[in-house]
Amino acid sequence: MDLLRGPSSGWWGGLVVNRDEAAAVRPLTLEWVRRHLEVGERIVGFQVLRGGVTAEMRRLTIGARDGSTRDLVLRTYVDPFFVERAEDLLDREAGALTLLPGAAGVPAPALVAVDPTAAHCEYPSLLMSHVPGRTVLGDEGLEARVPLLARQLVAIHAVRPAERPREYVALTTADTVVVPKRADAVAWAAAIDVIRKPAPAYEGRFLHRDFHPGNVLFDAAPRVTGVVDWAGASWGPADLDVAHCSTNLALLHGPVWGLRFVAAYEEAGGVLAAVASERLYWQVRDALAFSEEVHLVAQPWREAGRAELTARAVEERLDDYVTALMDALG
Repeated sequence: MDLLRGPSSGWWGGLVVNRDEAAAVRPLTLEWVRRHLEVGERIVGFQVLRGGVTAEMRRLTIGARDGSTRDLVLRTYVDPFFVERAEDLLDREAGALTLLPGAAGVPAPALVAVDPTAAHCEYPSLLMSHVPGRTVLGDEGLEARVPLLARQLVAIHAVRPAERPREYVALTTADTVVVPKRADAVAWAAAIDVIRKPAPAYEGRFLHRDFHPGNVLFDAAPRVTGVVDWAGASWGPADLDVAHCSTNLALLHGPVWGLRFVAAYEEAGGVLAAVASERLYWQVRDALAFSEEVHLVAQPWREAGRAELTARAVEERLDDYVTALMDALG
């Protein structure tokens, strides 16, 4: 998967109350959190947030002397793969969460504190405000949500930071693609040839870099109430963010929805590459990235209630989507 080992889905909306030792914050991290609370505040509860694949997430309930409470969210990288990359990931997220509270139309958490090198905590950690809402991964109501996702992504791309974040990272190459069994071999060979070419020139934009339904929160209306997981915030082509959300929609709901999101983004005022072959490059690059980690992609979706999305089912949808992309070029 580009940048991270798969999308982190739904951990803000899928809460599991758990007050045993597994839910508690580690001692050094607990002390670090306490140092960043307001005078008179204390931690009165912990909740594990399920659904992500890259980090431990906990919702902390903070109590004040007057009896009122507020919630914070603690991200902790403990997997050795991510601990090695945590400084970059947390620096990116901290930069985004510092910038975004003043950005129009982008409801993101606010940064409270960050310890990217575990100088104070047991593991690299970030503390942020809690954003209300829930993730919605089911098929019902999708027709209404897709335009909302598109408008939200256009608003993100309209952010003009005083200091640009680092350039986007793309780790997938033509040589690392894993062609699914029983896939359309001709379509996949053509798709792999697409990403053997140099990346097209592009006009840079502020990117979320992991924008998909699992990182967008909704209320019942539905309205977007939050966009989370900014660890991949980058500078790069708008096409790349659009392609990533398109692939996720294709795997969650079927290839037609991946193709439809591109149109929805343009209808919302977004601007993509003018040349069809350049658009295809980014769409194919993102889709092929998923081939390497189908199991990691499918697991959090099943945990969130999409039991039918087995690794095999997701693999089949990916094959259908890649074939659809190449047919569209056609």
